[in-house]
Amino acid sequence: MNLLRPKRPRLKLDTEAYKRLHTQVLDRDGWRCQDCGSSNNLQVHHQRARSKLGHDDMQNLITLCVGCHELRHRWNT
Repeated sequence: MNLLRPKRPRLKLDTEAYKRLHTQVLDRDGWRCQDCGSSNNLQVHHQRARSKLGHDDMQNLITLCVGCHELRHRWNT
């Protein structure tokens, strides 16, 4: 008897589509870090990591500055 659920395929975009989504996330977030409000050195962060079946979609992405992005990764290890 197999009690494991089948894995859901995750949404992973090709490079060009991801670049467009990246810009849409920055636009949605007002080109500001969503943790500290900085507008410098912005990156887009997967709230649920790709390695944990996190999707490349607007609901899973957030704009963070480099410092806050690093802190988020430290908290999740």
